[in-house]
Amino acid sequence: MTTGRRRAGHRRPLRGRLPALLLQAAVVLGLVGGTTAFVTHEKAVTLSVDGSSREVRSFAGTVGGVLDSEGISVDLAHDLVTPTPDEELRDGETVVVRYGRPVLLTVDGETRTVWTTARSVSDALVMLGVRSEGAYVSASRSGRIGLGGMRLDVRMPHDVTFLADGERHEVTTTAPTLRTALAEAGIRLRARDRVSTNLAVAPGPQQVVGITRVDGKRVVQEKPIRFETTQRKTEGLYRGETRVVKAGKVGVRVKRFVETYLDGRLRSRRLVDERVAVEPVTEVVLVGTKPVPANTPTADGLNWAALAQCESSGNAQAVGGAGPYYGLYQFLASTWQSVGGSGVPTDHSATEQTYRAQILYNRSGAGQWPVCGRLLFS
Repeated sequence: MTTGRRRAGHRRPLRGRLPALLLQAAVVLGLVGGTTAFVTHEKAVTLSVDGSSREVRSFAGTVGGVLDSEGISVDLAHDLVTPTPDEELRDGETVVVRYGRPVLLTVDGETRTVWTTARSVSDALVMLGVRSEGAYVSASRSGRIGLGGMRLDVRMPHDVTFLADGERHEVTTTAPTLRTALAEAGIRLRARDRVSTNLAVAPGPQQVVGITRVDGKRVVQEKPIRFETTQRKTEGLYRGETRVVKAGKVGVRVKRFVETYLDGRLRSRRLVDERVAVEPVTEVVLVGTKPVPANTPTADGLNWAALAQCESSGNAQAVGGAGPYYGLYQFLASTWQSVGGSGVPTDHSATEQTYRAQILYNRSGAGQWPVCGRLLFS
């Protein structure tokens, strides 16, 4: 038996190795924890910039941060960013950027520069509150508006009445001048004829133009006869509201004169005939007597707060019905998307929901809300 021999597989005592093992464990845990935090803070985000979408991954904490990291600069005075740049960036978020475009807008001769985030002429007219049904528009309504903007001329339709030849010639026109409108009405002027106003100017609302025919020494003068207005009270309208139920029309009074000229100068003028060629039509106007509710309407003159209260109790996150219907104004998802909305209304702010509701109203009227739509006019 041999003594003092070292046993096979002998290890050093654990006590001496414990500090080194603890240090290694701390390093490993730190690496694992750092990697987890690194992955946890990365977010998948959809960027939609002027209708062009792409997926990005970002560690930014705010919407503005991801825009900066992607090199997307915005001017909040004219551009639209949803959600707003100071809001927290969330995983799965869709960030929408719509650049503003300057439009040199002329409506019936009045010019101003306005900004819009619309990319088409038709959308811009709606957003700018220009009711262009039946109007002349200088660009195609489906035309695109570039970032550099555009010039846009709009001529609204006006009702013009020409009094000529003992008749009333009525025309609804978007003509640039009264002379063009006169041609549209099928009236031909002769060299000696006299007109009550300058035909080079643009037509105005409910304008009446008298034309006096001059034929040799006979002069036919036509004058308008003002129509009367009758008011009828009704509880079907609110106080301050009126509605024309029968449009008034001017009459025509014809006077015929015989003039005698000597050496090219008028010597005498004699009235030989006077008659009423067309009787005026009295206008009938309904005047509201119904008390006005205490609700305060929005700046466009429509009471969106009252409509939202009726549809959703004013809750921008409301979801209900078999549609289902979403948000302040209870949109169907398909209707929301048809007016340019993404996702569903409850994904967006109350301001965005009201903006989309205004587009829907301008396109289809208050009938989109069969029960509550009448409150828009309260």
